[in-house]
Amino acid sequence: MTELQYLGGFGNQLSSEALPGSLPMGRNSPQRVANGLYAELLSGSAFTAPRAENRRTWMYRRQPGVKCTGTAHQALPHPTWKTGAAAGVATPPDPMRWHAMPVPTDRALDFIDGLHTIVVNGDADAQTGIAAHLVLANCSMQRVLINADGEMLIVPQQGAMTITTELGVLHVAAGQIVLIPRGMAFRVALDGPTRAYVCENYGAPFRLPELGPIGSNGLANARDFQCPVAAFEADLQPTTVVRKFGGQLWQARADASPFNVVAWHGNLVPFRYDTKHFMVIGSISFDHPDPSIFTVLTSPSDTPGTANCDFVIFPPRWLVMEDSFRPPWFHRNVMSEFMGLVHGQYDAKPEGFKPGGMSLHNSLVPHGPDAEAFDKASNAQLAPHKLDDTLAFMFESRWRFRCTDFALNGGALDPRYAECWAPLSDHFKA
Repeated sequence: MTELQYLGGFGNQLSSEALPGSLPMGRNSPQRVANGLYAELLSGSAFTAPRAENRRTWMYRRQPGVKCTGTAHQALPHPTWKTGAAAGVATPPDPMRWHAMPVPTDRALDFIDGLHTIVVNGDADAQTGIAAHLVLANCSMQRVLINADGEMLIVPQQGAMTITTELGVLHVAAGQIVLIPRGMAFRVALDGPTRAYVCENYGAPFRLPELGPIGSNGLANARDFQCPVAAFEADLQPTTVVRKFGGQLWQARADASPFNVVAWHGNLVPFRYDTKHFMVIGSISFDHPDPSIFTVLTSPSDTPGTANCDFVIFPPRWLVMEDSFRPPWFHRNVMSEFMGLVHGQYDAKPEGFKPGGMSLHNSLVPHGPDAEAFDKASNAQLAPHKLDDTLAFMFESRWRFRCTDFALNGGALDPRYAECWAPLSDHFKA
């Protein structure tokens, strides 16, 4: 049995068993499950959701969830994990940029303690909007996290992670992403100091975007997404479980580890995707196309074509357009853009935007290439050119972002960001 299996397509029914004969055939919840296991359903959508939208997974486990997620929860304060627009502070309509923050070395920080919210919008209880977080961690989790508010899209920037979930184990490093479904227990082990971006999505679950005129091929192919195979811990020791519920963290002691699923089947699964498999679509004639052609995953809103959140990447690619300004143009976008840089250099910002950094350009805030990029692109000889050794991304949302107090006052905000456009002069000739 391999460590991972391929989804083959979002919504496909998958199955896995760590012990042959543990999956019931023809029934989801027989009177007695094989090998003395308990049947338990995890629903990711309402029972009556359309078949194509219905997400759920049946798990066959040694102990049911009521024994593995704890009772009598106690509030667990977390000063830097914020939820929803109400948790943000007044945010000016400025372009903003943050320098890369170092991973602290003076205290132990696991994935939970090291999570710092940068921007928020929406409302977790209303199931709209997202939060963008930065994780700065230096030790592995010895506890378990269950997020009932939203799914978590993790984008590693420095360091590798081993993520244990109820359905199995995923290894992820820079250049890859992993998505943990809402309500699924997981634990993160680290391989050294780690920096990662996280999108906590309160809205509709992420899915592949429609391709429209692109046709049947291109962007992220469903066949390249991988999910784990069933694996369980042999020694079910009591464990501490942290639950995010209604914007608050709660902690309880559970009788047994939740990583005791011997077999499962369904389509609500954690998955990993390697961005090197993304098939970039671009112009082969003239002009710089809209960034929507770089969408890996989308969380739709109630307005068709306007996303609660789009996850967009800017990977290595060829630029061949003739008589065109090849970097992104100056623009004011109705969508709000939170951006991060995993590695390399972003072509529109050679100055100041470094790996591990972040930027925010809220709805209708003007932005675009800095003066250096504008001058270079305006005067370059337009031979075919490959952008290599680069990976940037955006969490793009229809909702305006509000910064957290940590984002504005945590010491990494670049107060001189707007100076990158200062050399742009009036060259008009009547």
